[in-house]
Amino acid sequence: MAPRVGVLLSRVRVEEKLLLAELESRGVEAKVIDDRELVLAVEHKPELGVDVVLERCIQHGTALYALSVLDTWGVPTVNRYEVAEICGNKLLTTMRLIRDGVPSPRTRVAFTPGAALAAIEELGYPVVMKPLIGSWGRLVSKVNDREAAEAIVEHKDVLGNYLHSIYYIQEYVPKPGRDIRAFVVGDETIAAIYRASEHWITNTARGGQASNCPVTAELGELCVRAARAVGGGVVAIDVLEGPEGLLVNEVNYTMEFRNSIDTTGVNIPAKVVDYVLEVARTAAGQTRDS
Repeated sequence: MAPRVGVLLSRVRVEEKLLLAELESRGVEAKVIDDRELVLAVEHKPELGVDVVLERCIQHGTALYALSVLDTWGVPTVNRYEVAEICGNKLLTTMRLIRDGVPSPRTRVAFTPGAALAAIEELGYPVVMKPLIGSWGRLVSKVNDREAAEAIVEHKDVLGNYLHSIYYIQEYVPKPGRDIRAFVVGDETIAAIYRASEHWITNTARGGQASNCPVTAELGELCVRAARAVGGGVVAIDVLEGPEGLLVNEVNYTMEFRNSIDTTGVNIPAKVVDYVLEVARTAAGQTRDS
């Protein structure tokens, strides 16, 4: 009997339509769980009617706390709460990459405006300043000189959210007009794309153009190492082609892939569904054995 799959989502975007269609094509029972209507009675586990939950929320906070509750209840999820917590925070991601020896850009963290300016000067211009939590390249700044650094640091200092008072600063890695977005499912780098743009931010959500990137042995192995460092599962790895080799920049846990299926020729929704069903079957086997 096929596992029953809950899909926790905010909206049925292209990716969610593809995943639901893939589940339907296999005769898998799927239950859509709309996070806008979700109320979790945290004191006790209800009968959810599913064997595994595939998380597809838009807001990081919604995903993180819903996964935390599901994890406490013992519900298998893709991805797991730990993965969402780490990948949703750029500093936590960086520290896992460093712990496991995965090459990444030089990074500094500071907690006051003065210390932030000192860190920027120590790294040398230009640098990149990022919010700890965020996606789609929002609030990411390339800082070219002292005047710009002072302005951005002052702006962050008065924003009011304590997260903006934690200054996450990376070296600027010169790129050949592109970067790489690779997709890891389980222990395999299933596909990768180049994201090219005249702007230094190459996200496809910001206009970057996608083309197929061959998954070489080097790229595939690096991305699997990065995925394992943050806890594994279904993740997208952002890779920079630096002057001295490949560097892992970020790891994303609710990956978008609409622009990458035709580009790579890989059926990404099918790979994801394969993994989700395997997680459900493994959990069911462990339950029977316990």
